[in-house]
Amino acid sequence: MRIGKQDQPFSAICTSDAERIVVRGRDLCADVIGKMDFTSYFWLLVMGKDPTPDQKFFADAVLAAIAEHGLVPSVVAARMTYAAAPEAFHGAVSAGLLGCGSVVLGSAEVCGRFLADCLAQAEETKAPAETVALNAIAALRAQKKAIPGYGHPQHSGGDPRANLLLRLAEERGVVGPHIKMLYAVRDALPQALGRALPINVNGAIPAVMLDVGFPVAALKGISLLARTASLIAHLQEETERPIGFIMSGTAAAAIAYDGPEG
Repeated sequence: MRIGKQDQPFSAICTSDAERIVVRGRDLCADVIGKMDFTSYFWLLVMGKDPTPDQKFFADAVLAAIAEHGLVPSVVAARMTYAAAPEAFHGAVSAGLLGCGSVVLGSAEVCGRFLADCLAQAEETKAPAETVALNAIAALRAQKKAIPGYGHPQHSGGDPRANLLLRLAEERGVVGPHIKMLYAVRDALPQALGRALPINVNGAIPAVMLDVGFPVAALKGISLLARTASLIAHLQEETERPIGFIMSGTAAAAIAYDGPEG
């Protein structure tokens, strides 16, 4: 069964023959290897063109911002998997990436789509950003959903990564409609929820990246690419200073059984 329209059997990303490999119209050996940094190459692969200085700057910045944050669920899953299956480095990386969903890490994509939908609603209704923000928050609350991109269990006074990214966006003059809508939702939260919530890194990343021209459909790729680097680091450390079974044992000790007695 075919899913979606399937009448264009082409790809513009890569081709090769006996003599050379061509990626996005560039000779891999003559034009890329040793001449292009990885962030620029990533942008070229996704977008089909070189990044502007601002695009490269913020791609670098957000990749660094989201790569590492300690023993978060994706890292725990990877290290525990590697402890149980040390022959499957790739499996442990995969285990970590599979945990990047709408609550942790993947919420940047959720927030990006939320901001894009808010902007589309503002364009369609010609309503001010404040009204659109209040309506959007109300719609999420009615579905008992969190407001993506806001609040943090540890950085309750403000996520330093988000604050820095947004300050850099101001300094480099790239503040556009997505960052403005991010601010509009933040400013509407006290009225809508009865309390303020800080913008977190998964709010700042999509707002900044969308305003510099990155596609919303590929936003999750930013988080996945960055976290892969972190997972490799944690798995390398696991080979030298293993804690996978310590975490497993600690979990077993921390969770009490409350089922029926046999």
